[in-house]
Amino acid sequence: MKKALITGITGQDGSYLTEILLEKGYEVHGIIRRSSSFNTGRIDHLYNDPEILNKKMFLHYGDLVDTSNLNRLLEKIQPDEIYNLAAQSHVKVSFEIPDYTGQVDALGTLRFLDAIREVGLRAVKFYQASTSELFGKVQEVPQSEKTPFYPRSPYGVAKLYGYWIIVNYREAYNIFASNGILFNHESPRRGETFVTRKITRAASRIAAGLQDNLSLGNLNAKRDWGFAPEYCEGMWRILQYKQAEDFVLATGQTNTVRKFVEHTFNHLGIELEWKSKGVNEKGIISSIDFDKAKALIDYKRNSKFYKYDFTTKLKKGKTIVTVDKNYYRPTEVDMLIGNPAKAKKLLGWKAKTKFEDLVKLMIKSDMDKVLKRGF
Repeated sequence: MKKALITGITGQDGSYLTEILLEKGYEVHGIIRRSSSFNTGRIDHLYNDPEILNKKMFLHYGDLVDTSNLNRLLEKIQPDEIYNLAAQSHVKVSFEIPDYTGQVDALGTLRFLDAIREVGLRAVKFYQASTSELFGKVQEVPQSEKTPFYPRSPYGVAKLYGYWIIVNYREAYNIFASNGILFNHESPRRGETFVTRKITRAASRIAAGLQDNLSLGNLNAKRDWGFAPEYCEGMWRILQYKQAEDFVLATGQTNTVRKFVEHTFNHLGIELEWKSKGVNEKGIISSIDFDKAKALIDYKRNSKFYKYDFTTKLKKGKTIVTVDKNYYRPTEVDMLIGNPAKAKKLLGWKAKTKFEDLVKLMIKSDMDKVLKRGF
């Protein structure tokens, strides 16, 4: 039985990767940070299963800023594979806490690699969660493993250090260490402060009468959005390749934030029209068809499990999307689109979920949560 160690196991990617590895017969160890509140929601279905917890899945307290802790965990667990998914991963927040972002995202990777050397885990395989934010102010379209980097945030810069220290330790010490340069990947488990989940959650609340409008930043930003579980499968494939290399995982398609908003509300039967430009731009209801939304979520008007009916507050002409300049980044990344040709050729990996289907499954999940739980 192979042993895998995952940092960031309670995050979106960590939870999906854990499920994948357990299905493949791995013994999975996860590092979690001490918190005064429960933060294991994404893995509670595994945590509460007596056939899995402390038999197939083990959790350990730790932090990437604590070198001695990393050393002890590696000595104790002796993993075959390490997936470093932990990070301060919110780009906008990285401008507010750049020092901490650097400590975790950059030096945390270095601490891990050095711990591998100290403990003597010569055969271990190390996966580094890199990011499309490395490309920032893009130098070519689409972006591949050979595209020059130009990060535009403290997060991107910290991840750039992480990328190059992986390459350096791979070449200097012959450590099997690979970078997965993953473009945006989303799911119903995405954190609520990230733009895609912020959109789908707010749209659900607006439809249920619990929220008046959705406020966003740059509506023109273009991103390459895929489905997270498929990307986690790609992480595993990267470490199964015959040698350590770096891979871009992406769909090869790009859409604007505005398009994500439009598709989200469309699934709820709400059509939008846009007025004004820049920070004055507004999304206004042009038509409403709630029967479309009810079909999407298998709506049951008389079911006791649904707390809210669709609101009558929404009317044609009502503004439900606005722009707030506070959500703009100091340095914006306007467009990201990846070229996954290398991953397809060498790993047999390809993104399968289409953009429209990704939006649909996310809004369906959030609408169900709102109607059942009221938040």
